[in-house]
Amino acid sequence: MTPRENCCISSKTMPIRTTPLVTKEIYHIVNRGVNHIPIFEDQRDYNRFLQISSYYQFVEPPIKYSLFTKLPAYTRETLQKELNQKNHKLISLLAFCLMPNHFHLLLRQEKNEGISRFLANIQNSYTRYYNTRHGRIGHLFQGQFKAVRVASENQLLHTSRYIHLNPYSSFVVKSFDQLKEYPWSSLSQYIDGAQGLCDRRPVLSNFSSKAKYLEFVENQKDYQMTLAQIKHLLLEK
Repeated sequence: MTPRENCCISSKTMPIRTTPLVTKEIYHIVNRGVNHIPIFEDQRDYNRFLQISSYYQFVEPPIKYSLFTKLPAYTRETLQKELNQKNHKLISLLAFCLMPNHFHLLLRQEKNEGISRFLANIQNSYTRYYNTRHGRIGHLFQGQFKAVRVASENQLLHTSRYIHLNPYSSFVVKSFDQLKEYPWSSLSQYIDGAQGLCDRRPVLSNFSSKAKYLEFVENQKDYQMTLAQIKHLLLEK
């Protein structure tokens, strides 16, 4: 397989975004597999995407992630520690949910063109990994990612809830209890306080406790599922 065959959409060939992404603003980012194909097959794929996202959130990662993974463990730990200490980030990840054929990210842009650079890096890196591992060629993601600006505190809270409810309203999990344990979402970090990729403060600062945020999410679960079902029916017509 040649590098050309194993490539994804590079940042140089991605369609030009007509609406610029503004630094220090928050955006809901969505992209899916081309023709709605699965982009995550198993736990290893999900983990790889999260690892890539963690690595490429920084402005100047020293080497490509595929080379980083081949370094001795001590060297990797040292380089990662240096990146964390410098804390020069393209984006801050506020929430996420990975679904079998698409992903949702809630991002605050920290540097000019930060979101575009971050998305280009993670999609290119993940596509090379995925194509090599699963014996496929060509594009994996559906062109330009979608970005919706979060214009208010209220919209921020509702967007985080929408993202966290996605596995439930899409029937990937069967119950709200299963949703709380869904491993490919930041919801567990929000309700358990576990360390992870996300900066939860912009959302959780609006609630008196983590339990109150969970209640906020649960209160919308049936309504969001109804909306998802209506949308599905409309698409089938």
